Amino acid sequence: MTQLDLNSYKNNKNNVVKHEGVISRISEKKITISLKGNVNCEGCKAQSACGVSESNDKEIEVVNSTQTFELNEPVDVLLKRELGLKAVFWAYVFPFILMFLVLIITSFFFKEWIAGLLSLFILIPYYFMLFVLKDKFQKAFQVSILKFN
Repeated sequence: MTQLDLNSYKNNKNNVVKHEGVISRISEKKITISLKGNVNCEGCKAQSACGVSESNDKEIEVVNSTQTFELNEPVDVLLKRELGLKAVFWAYVFPFILMFLVLIITSFFFKEWIAGLLSLFILIPYYFMLFVLKDKFQKAFQVSILKFN
């Protein structure tokens, strides 16, 4: 987790996606934050593909830093906008492209229903790969916490 101070946040307000939340759990290594509904989601281009804007009961885990946080403390969860779009790509766009390509390629060799099943089953190893590589993705998609003053 990278730390952002208030001044750097004010300078980069347009490049950051902000969600308000409340700290729900604190452990030695991770802080769990319950996200609230967000008005910033209305202006985001990735709103339709992002799962955060659809529900109020989302939680996010952030690596615990040296800062001291308390339970039920209101915080802002910040993510660079380009990282949010990259996350949408890996979670939704790339699997669709992969599924579509497998459907086209296998339709030349198999019946339609088999090609359709194979294109759906290709998602199982893809999402398993994402699960295996989740630590690398967590390092790439760093989330910051900004305390309310």
